[in-house]
Amino acid sequence: MYQELNALQLRQVLSENQNVLLIDVRTEAEVAYGVIDGAVHMPMHLVPLKAHTLDPAQPTVFYCRSGARSGQVCAFLASRGHRNAYNLQGGVEAWVRAGEALAPAA
Repeated sequence: MYQELNALQLRQVLSENQNVLLIDVRTEAEVAYGVIDGAVHMPMHLVPLKAHTLDPAQPTVFYCRSGARSGQVCAFLASRGHRNAYNLQGGVEAWVRAGEALAPAA
């Protein structure tokens, strides 16, 4: 099982905790439109190959466009013992609807 955060909760977590890892699981084309500042890009299809590089003790928030793919990533990681995986409800769309900005992709 994994936990979910809404956009306002994510903003609060990011402002209070520097130890949170933010991972964007969208495609390269989607990322080109902008990212949540500070996010690391790890396309969804690479997560199974790179899961071993993620610290299961570190709080990690995943997001995609709508929250569906990042929810699948969280479920996958939770099934492998990651207890600090969080999904951004509504994804980057909810982030923007909440009035938050996107940064240019690196």
